[in-house]
Amino acid sequence: MTKTPHESDVAFIQALAELLNKNDLAELSVKREYAENDSLNVKVSKYGAPAPAPVYHPAPIAAPAAAAPASAPAAAAATAPAAGGDPASHPGAVTSPMVGTAYLSPEPGSDPFVTIGTQVKEGQTVLIIEAMKTMNHIPAPRAGTVKRVLVEDGTPVEFGAPLLIIE
Repeated sequence: MTKTPHESDVAFIQALAELLNKNDLAELSVKREYAENDSLNVKVSKYGAPAPAPVYHPAPIAAPAAAAPASAPAAAAATAPAAGGDPASHPGAVTSPMVGTAYLSPEPGSDPFVTIGTQVKEGQTVLIIEAMKTMNHIPAPRAGTVKRVLVEDGTPVEFGAPLLIIE
């Protein structure tokens, strides 16, 4: 800040604020030199504190039913909410061990690891969670049948979020 007040500083700061709004800028920083040891540093910002990062809470959904019409009643039964309502409390829930992006297939356009009705073995990969550019294979914690798929391909997941129901 300056050692001596300058009357033009207030007008200068107001002009910077107008420039910020007129050009749809978020922030503007300027240093104005008056003399060797006399300057004015101004930082004008549209937003006080940085906005908090968004938190994603994916809603549980079923995998799309692209099978024959005969499997429609089975798919409808699989998408019905479990008794108690919360899929995370289901004894067969497979939960996310990390925050990341869930992928249902090994690569875009390929068949998913599992679908509703798939028989899985303990340790078999059921989906992938990408975290920090690393693909983490998520194994089935037990053998059984996939009853529900609770995430869509490419959706963000939180730690502990239910991913699948295996019974």
